[in-house]
Amino acid sequence: MQCKGAVTGTYQMNLQRKLYQIIISRLDGGRICDHAYQEGILTLAGKGIGGFIIFGGKREELRPFIDKLQTIAEVPLFIASDIERGVGQQIDGYTNFPCQMSVRAAVNRDDTDDMAILRDAVRAVALEAIDAGINMPLIPVLDVNSNPDNPIICTRAFSDDPEDVSFFGAEYIRVLEGMGLISCAKHFPGHGDTSTDSHISLPLITKSYDELVNFDIRPFAEAIKSGVGSIMAGHLFIPSIDDSNPSSLSKKVITGMLRNELGFNGLIMTDALNMSAINGIENVAARCLNAGVDIILHPTDAELIVRELADAVSTGLISEETIDTAIDRILKAKLRLTQIKRVEVDSRSNALISKRMTEMSITVVNKKEGVLPVADDDKIQVVIAGEERLCEQLLWIEQFRNVHSFTKKRENNPPIETIIIAIFSEVAAWRGSAGIDDKAMEQSKELIRKARTSIVISFGSPYILRHFRNADVLIAAYEANGQAQEAVIKCLKGEADFKGRLPVRL
Repeated sequence: MQCKGAVTGTYQMNLQRKLYQIIISRLDGGRICDHAYQEGILTLAGKGIGGFIIFGGKREELRPFIDKLQTIAEVPLFIASDIERGVGQQIDGYTNFPCQMSVRAAVNRDDTDDMAILRDAVRAVALEAIDAGINMPLIPVLDVNSNPDNPIICTRAFSDDPEDVSFFGAEYIRVLEGMGLISCAKHFPGHGDTSTDSHISLPLITKSYDELVNFDIRPFAEAIKSGVGSIMAGHLFIPSIDDSNPSSLSKKVITGMLRNELGFNGLIMTDALNMSAINGIENVAARCLNAGVDIILHPTDAELIVRELADAVSTGLISEETIDTAIDRILKAKLRLTQIKRVEVDSRSNALISKRMTEMSITVVNKKEGVLPVADDDKIQVVIAGEERLCEQLLWIEQFRNVHSFTKKRENNPPIETIIIAIFSEVAAWRGSAGIDDKAMEQSKELIRKARTSIVISFGSPYILRHFRNADVLIAAYEANGQAQEAVIKCLKGEADFKGRLPVRL
């Protein structure tokens, strides 16, 4: 097969090189200094792998290595990464930005100044991605998080309102695509209405077809209108569309809905193939391609997938014409990758943008008059709950005299006048929950009952606050990093205003 390319003229591809080209494999940035590991990655690039998805690493090590990979590759590589919270989420040396729900809390769509900050933030993320060599940022998340117990989407979503998700997703896409990057809307047809993490098992979505179209699929339809370059298919079981196959393997979902009904002509990729939602399915890559997918993302073993696909072609399970259709889309998308130009990254400016957005996002959910601001005296106790390792305790100790946790209580605590309970949580793959355990919840409720006044802060999922409606003040911070903690402390002490708007219903 001869494949026309923008830079090298014509790519000569035999079947094996085509099969490598449809795969984006994992690249552990923290391992590239290991000679054997580096050689394995370079070998994949030489064999024609379609690209890599980056997890971890350091800026000064990854940048030259990715440049080397692109030099070796005959066809430009997709360099993808889950950078929903900025490149710093994956690579040391870059900026950490607020999560999508925090962005929605910070930005008023009707305020021109807020919108300018939003676009500055997305542009900053894009510039840092380009600096790192990432040309396919796997953002934005377009799931509408309508299930409060969702363990894997939660604060990764903008909101539980499809209109908000559509609006903010479109803003991200226009900025990213305008800078030459390939944006990625995920996880089609929508991972927001489930309490199951697809990394662990296959989520069941029980909505009707009409409910899905009018609610969960709306942001993806808007993304297509906004020029999104790629869409990721989630590993979801949706009987109202296909009662036989997960959505990532479903021709009804991929070809029927995404291609034919929504008219999407860009790249479609699977969610990661190493996820447990699709464990035990034979010929999974071939079935994805037959459904209409172009890119196989993050298989456990790229070499094994190539062998399995070659066997599938030889036995007639999949046609080479199907492979060629995917290759044509891939090469068309890669035409513009070599046009991306690096510019100098202003790390200090980016850090200030991130800090400002975090400060704008801090939200008072419920407030009894006269409780805020708080003064530092012996009548205030601060209790750290949930994922205590996420707490920057020195920040709290510098500002409050009585700071402890449920696991490390101080002796001779004074009587409780005002209790501040800071609850830390995170959204992460393979955990199965984005909340706190029952023991911490009951301990927190007991302190609220004993205290004269009580303040509960959620650093992470805002849905945690629904369990503490008896507290005098409820505050949502959406993030568990030091920047968010500093912002909350300032607001508690009256040094800054609470400016955020709650993006979800509690």
